Amino acid sequence: MKTCTSLEEVRNKIDELDDKLVELISERSHYIKQAASFKNSVDEIKADDRIEFIKQKVRHKAIQLEVSPNMISELFTIMINEMVETEIAEFRNKDTF
Repeated sequence: MKTCTSLEEVRNKIDELDDKLVELISERSHYIKQAASFKNSVDEIKADDRIEFIKQKVRHKAIQLEVSPNMISELFTIMINEMVETEIAEFRNKDTF
């Protein structure tokens, strides 16, 4: 990580990271939509074991990187819940075309 020399530089770096975060979330979302084509039911989409595994994995990573595991867990919970809904919609529409 670069050491900034002004508030403006810090803000610019944060803005760059925000853009990258949105790009990564978008990429993740596209993979989630692809995953729907490999699943056979809505219950399979709501894979509680997989969701719990992801949450534990990111909490552990957050601890390693010295960032709040609670914050990361909450962010991922929101993201996963939204993406599960997206995947369900994709699953229900996969045979309509």
